[in-house]
Amino acid sequence: MYTHILLPTDGSALSERAIDHGIALAKALHASVTGVTVSEPLSALAISAVAIANVSEDYYGKEIAAAAEKRLDVVRKAAAAAGVVCDLVHVEGTHPYQAIIDTARTKGCDVIVMASHGRRGLSAIVLGSETVKVLTHSTIPVVVCR
Repeated sequence: MYTHILLPTDGSALSERAIDHGIALAKALHASVTGVTVSEPLSALAISAVAIANVSEDYYGKEIAAAAEKRLDVVRKAAAAAGVVCDLVHVEGTHPYQAIIDTARTKGCDVIVMASHGRRGLSAIVLGSETVKVLTHSTIPVVVCR
């Protein structure tokens, strides 16, 4: 059925539940997994060019890398505990949904297992939903965990 599962994570509790589901699925199917987290670039809209020059190196060099490593460590530990082969990817992208889809394609994944925060109404419209965007644009199956 599936041989390579992509597990996107944003570090949330819902994302961790989707990781657990994806790892269990991988174990049952003798599949491998790739964990991915996406960091959006520092926005230049509200910060001067001088501030960006001073902040971005520290921001990306330390803070973003540390946060990504922490999120991906959850995938690594869950996969190791289940005996599932695991690869980890940290991607920078303005559109997380596109980075998730691109990672699935470049890593040869045949399914994406991800969480949905279940936003409804105005918050869904204003905040958008990366899960909905992945569902809309992905050419491979997407399993949504809630």
